[in-house]
Amino acid sequence: MANSPAKLEFMVQELWDRDAVRDCVSRYCRGMDRFDRELVLSAFHPDALEEHGKFVGTPAEFVDWAINQHAKSHLSHQHFMLNHRSEIDGDTAHAETYFLFLCMNREGKTWTMGGGRYLDRMERRDGRWAIAARITMRDTGLLDERPDMEDLTSFTSTRAVLTDEVRAFMNAGLGPKRDRSDPSYLRPLRVDPDRAVAYRKMVKKS
Repeated sequence: MANSPAKLEFMVQELWDRDAVRDCVSRYCRGMDRFDRELVLSAFHPDALEEHGKFVGTPAEFVDWAINQHAKSHLSHQHFMLNHRSEIDGDTAHAETYFLFLCMNREGKTWTMGGGRYLDRMERRDGRWAIAARITMRDTGLLDERPDMEDLTSFTSTRAVLTDEVRAFMNAGLGPKRDRSDPSYLRPLRVDPDRAVAYRKMVKKS
């Protein structure tokens, strides 16, 4: 029974799905480092939502915001994928990918290092796996002083110039925990669409 065609077909399909899920994260990292907008967008479904620190919005909005941030602040940067785990249930997958981010800065310190996790809910649509919801968790960084882990602005490179409104917005989001209350356990993982609306209003005011 262990070597039955049905069993082997299931195992091969699962291996293919897992590789496709991991490749999705890899495309995102490579696309961001190369400023390849289309490659980054290929990792997302168009109707996905991304929560990334002070940003919350669609993939198209996110990639323009992120590339602009990197171009203004960094001479070069690299996104490294570390631990990766995915749970696949039919056409839905929940993945947690640890990342390390290194950048050469245009101003201030020569280089900066940060780390965290990409929490993704992926969906297979028409045979294609892509991100339907992502929350980026920041867990660590190269800092001059110990951070307040309850303050979600602690690992933000621009924290010194954040307005009170932006700080409040960021701290209203989900943060990392060291137990099963961590957002990585949420099923299904989702990004609150009201936060995307609030983000756009905040940007429009500024």
